Amino acid sequence: MRAARKRITVGAVAVALIGGLAGCGGSDGPPGSGARGPEKGAVPPKNRVRLIGDGSTADTGVQPGLGKPTRLARGQRPPQFVVFSWDGAGEDSQKLFSHFRRVGKRYGATMTYFLSGVYLLPKEKATLYSPPGHAPGRSDIGFNDTEGIRDTVRELRGAWLEGNEIGTHFNGHFCGPQGGVGTWSVEDWKSEIAQAKSFVKNWKTNAGLVKEQPLPFDYDKELVGARTPCLEGRDNFVRAASELGFRYDTSGVNNQVWPKKDGALWDLSMHLVPIPGRAFETLSMDYNFMVNQSGTTKGDPAMHRFWGNQMRDGLIQAFNRSYQGNRAPLIIGNHFESWNGGTYMRAIEETIAHVCVKPEVRCVSFRQLADWLDVQDPAVLARLRTLKVGQAPAEGWNRFLTAPPASASPSPGGGNADQAAAR
Repeated sequence: MRAARKRITVGAVAVALIGGLAGCGGSDGPPGSGARGPEKGAVPPKNRVRLIGDGSTADTGVQPGLGKPTRLARGQRPPQFVVFSWDGAGEDSQKLFSHFRRVGKRYGATMTYFLSGVYLLPKEKATLYSPPGHAPGRSDIGFNDTEGIRDTVRELRGAWLEGNEIGTHFNGHFCGPQGGVGTWSVEDWKSEIAQAKSFVKNWKTNAGLVKEQPLPFDYDKELVGARTPCLEGRDNFVRAASELGFRYDTSGVNNQVWPKKDGALWDLSMHLVPIPGRAFETLSMDYNFMVNQSGTTKGDPAMHRFWGNQMRDGLIQAFNRSYQGNRAPLIIGNHFESWNGGTYMRAIEETIAHVCVKPEVRCVSFRQLADWLDVQDPAVLARLRTLKVGQAPAEGWNRFLTAPPASASPSPGGGNADQAAAR
């Protein structure tokens, strides 16, 4: 499996799409110290399981380990939300899916895993996939084998039971002008989404793994958000997703300010964040740091530690300016990859360890963030959106959130997301 590829041009900095990127990771191991919640791979008692279809998925009731979101009290400072997410989540010989599950448990973080549907489809059944604009059986990230599907399902099962979210990164990961997702219509997106769901709902039959335990969720209900390949095709995807009842999208580029809705969906796009020592910002994702540092997945080994430290420090700077400033949720995206010696995986793990243990910080999935936003007073959220990047209320949080609204709202500051070309 290969990780999804993204690029962004910020200011005068142009980045070229890099081919042959390595990706998704996995296998199992003992949970980290302080682990909470169900053991990985556990399933609910049989009397709480209602199998769906061929038994690939099941309705097991309310997802364990998640509290009910509450509305902010009058004048209360908002918590600092941080969302860590993974594109194309699958388990392979790198064992990164299982590793970051343990990291999440160790530091009290839940995350969003965007599953590529073809990672649950064996290559001998490739023609079951009919990608829009391409011949049946075509995929730019390949397909899986039986053991890879078994391993990925095990991690998905355990991740959900620990409170993590399973979203979608769709299927074949087609980018660029020749049949890429940026050319897809609303109906094309609906077809792609339906097929992604089908591969999740029928993995037992397709892979011949009929004796395995089911995924413990109804994917028609679980799937409420996504990130498009290369961040392309967002406009028509949002239209399709809105009609299909999705709740959020994270395929755009935003400044570090409080989110708003794009029609029916929360726009929870990734953020522009500092690159320490550089005069511009980049997207909060491993791929974008890599492109702006080495331009290749196999850069100078002597620079690996520096590059990882630079990414970690940039993310922590971004965290600090929200935590000490406007408290806007920080959105971070990644892949399971080993680029530049795995330095970006180290950077993410060290960022999680640094930020998720701080007071008033909640490291959550996109679904949890959307749940919280949905129960807030719309007037309070509108007030929060008047704060610029890193701007704390001058009069303090209590007064800011209880004072009458201003007649005009300042425009967001920080990086210029409107001029950032994202892929």
